[in-house]
Amino acid sequence: MLSIEDLRVRVGKFELKRITFSVARGDYFVILGASGVGKSLLLETIAGLRKPEAGAIFLRGQDITAASIQKRNISLVYQDAGLFPHLSAYENIAYPLRSRRQRSIAGKVAAAASDTGIADKLDRLPDTLSGGEYQRVALARSLAAGADLLLLDEPLASLDAKSKHELRSLLRKLNRSGWTIIHVTHDYEEAISLATRIGVMENGELVHIASPEQIFRHPKSEFVAHLIGVKNYLKGSVKAVPGSDLKEFVAGGIRVFCLTDVADGEAHLVIRPDEITIANVREANSSRNRFAGRIKDIAPAKIGVEVCVDIGLEMVAIISSDAARALRLDIGGEVWISFKAASCKVYG
Repeated sequence: MLSIEDLRVRVGKFELKRITFSVARGDYFVILGASGVGKSLLLETIAGLRKPEAGAIFLRGQDITAASIQKRNISLVYQDAGLFPHLSAYENIAYPLRSRRQRSIAGKVAAAASDTGIADKLDRLPDTLSGGEYQRVALARSLAAGADLLLLDEPLASLDAKSKHELRSLLRKLNRSGWTIIHVTHDYEEAISLATRIGVMENGELVHIASPEQIFRHPKSEFVAHLIGVKNYLKGSVKAVPGSDLKEFVAGGIRVFCLTDVADGEAHLVIRPDEITIANVREANSSRNRFAGRIKDIAPAKIGVEVCVDIGLEMVAIISSDAARALRLDIGGEVWISFKAASCKVYG
C-alpha cells in the first residue's frame, strides 16, 4: 500500500537518511525510537507537510512524492490532536467533509462517532472533553474523511493509564476493521501491544524492521536492546569449550558459560533480569555462572525490586521485595550473582 524508497529529508542540521520500508494494506506499523530521532519528521514527510531532498513515496502504486497534502488522502493525528477549540465535536469531525463539499455528512459523522465510542459527545466543545475523548474525536475526524492511511504521532503520550488502555483497544479494533496505521512512539509496551511490525529508529535511520517478537528476542544493537527494555545486553565473542556442550561468551574480561549452538565468533548475549539470583555469599547451586560484585543501585520495579550489580560489567537482577529485605541489600554492598548457562540467550 505504502512504499518509501531511499528517502532523505533535511531540517537544519538534522537529516533522515536513506529511509526505505513498505507498509501493506491492513498493517499496524509502529516506528519506535527515543525523542529527537526523526519519527515525527518522517510522518510529516509522508503526509506532505515536508518535502524530501531525495527518494520517493508511493501510495497504492502511485508516486505521491510531490503531491499536495490535499491529494494524498492521508490523515495525520498529533499528540495534541489539533481540534478547533470553537467548534463542537460534531463540527470538528465534519470539517474535512464540508471543506471537500461531500454529501451525507451527518451519516458519515454519526458512523465515525459510533466507531470511536463518542456518539454521546458530539455536542461538546474540545475543552470539555477528557484526554481520551479528545483523541477519539480526532480519530473520528480521520475515519469520517475516509483516508487511505492513518498516521499517529505519539497519540497516547499525554493520557492517563485508563485512557491509554481504552485507546489501545480502540486502535486495535480500527486496525482489525481494515485501517492501515503508522504509529510513532517512544514507548515499547505501546509498540508491542499494537504493532504487526516495528521499525526502530536511531539518529534519523531505521536500524531494524521486524515483527514485535523478533525485535524483542533478537535486538540487533545495544541501542535497540536498551530502548525495548532489555537490561542485560552484552556484545562480545563466543567460542566452544573443549570437551563440553557449553560455549564461553567473553565481554569486557567477563567470561560467561552459555548453552547455545551459535557459531564461534562475534555475538550478543541477553540475560533476563529475573533469571539472575542474588545472594550474600557464594552459594552451592546448579548455576554455572557465579560472580562477586558490588551493588550500584536499587530501585522499585513493576514487580519486585531491580538491583544493579557491578561485576566488572553492570548486570541487572529483579528479585522479590521479600528477598531484598531478607538479604538486607544496600548500595555499595558486596553480593554474589548467579545464573544458569541455559538462561543465556546468544545471538550471532
